[in-house]
Amino acid sequence: MSPRDPSLSPALRLRARGALANETGRFESERREAFHDGWDLPEEERLLRTEVRTERPRSALSYNRSPDLPFDRSVNPYRGCEHGCIYCFARPSHAYLNLSPGLDFETRLIARPGIAAVLERELRARAYHVAPIALGTNTDPYQPIEASHRLMREILEVLQAFRHPVAITTKGTLIERDLDLLAPMASEGLLRVGVSVTTLDPVLSRRLEPRAPQPARRLETIRRLSDAGVPVRAMVAPVIPGLTDPEIDGILEAVAAAGAVAASWIMLRLPLEVAPLVRAWAEEHYPDRAAKMLARIREIHGGRDYDPAWGKRMRGEGIWADLVARRFRLAAARHGLDRTQPPLRCDLFRAPPRAGDQLTLF
Repeated sequence: MSPRDPSLSPALRLRARGALANETGRFESERREAFHDGWDLPEEERLLRTEVRTERPRSALSYNRSPDLPFDRSVNPYRGCEHGCIYCFARPSHAYLNLSPGLDFETRLIARPGIAAVLERELRARAYHVAPIALGTNTDPYQPIEASHRLMREILEVLQAFRHPVAITTKGTLIERDLDLLAPMASEGLLRVGVSVTTLDPVLSRRLEPRAPQPARRLETIRRLSDAGVPVRAMVAPVIPGLTDPEIDGILEAVAAAGAVAASWIMLRLPLEVAPLVRAWAEEHYPDRAAKMLARIREIHGGRDYDPAWGKRMRGEGIWADLVARRFRLAAARHGLDRTQPPLRCDLFRAPPRAGDQLTLF
């Protein structure tokens, strides 16, 4: 086992966490490091627990102009994610909160109560132009704290009332709770869901995504959504070279059997603080293949841990990236998952009447 990272107190006990460090965010002027103070006094061991704070949202819709994304707006009810996926590209966003992209990202979470009311106000604006809203683009909206905060449920109620198109990305089974909202929206062409399946190996999954549902449970979620008439796209994301890429065909076979109608993939990307976190994780859990795996990642991204160029950041380039793309394309065709999903409907959008509004005669 590797030596304990100096950013962690020796008395801090980790259980089911992805990151092995809690380095200070990149915008901080000071760096914290645990050290022995010279006093021979036993320090009481404590378990690192999840903390949830609240934030009053001033806006709900977040817009982007990224040419390699299929959406231009999203809503994020939470900041940080308790699933603790070590590879999560959103980890660096926690630095903007003066928190660490390491363990803080998965243990010091921000809930945004009232975001549904803010969203409703924004959708009623005269200047609003309807286009599909993406949910789950930064952190998972169905992570465990959704069970008590129910912010995603409130957002969906607003979107259903406005008959607004929406695409959801998740690996959380809590989505099944909202089938009474999702199924009618899907029947009108207003909804589709992407479920992330990184691996079918439960041991690897527990190490990669310590507090996310196990692979078999995610397949069951795909089955339940599909049975309810909700179109599901399986997302093999991320593909980790030298670790999960041999599973591509097996994953696609399993998700097709569960009822998925389409599939997509994204190559592992390691922006900013994610790179050292994944490097430490690989050396801790897979020391026999860590060096080869990390070298392959750099080769795919042009000799760097991450190439942020549009069109390259989520696919990579070179012989290994081409090999993964070809393997995925052939497997998707073999299992009937290479189809293009129809666009979500925007023509049904309308603002529902509010209490006190004058009704029309026709």
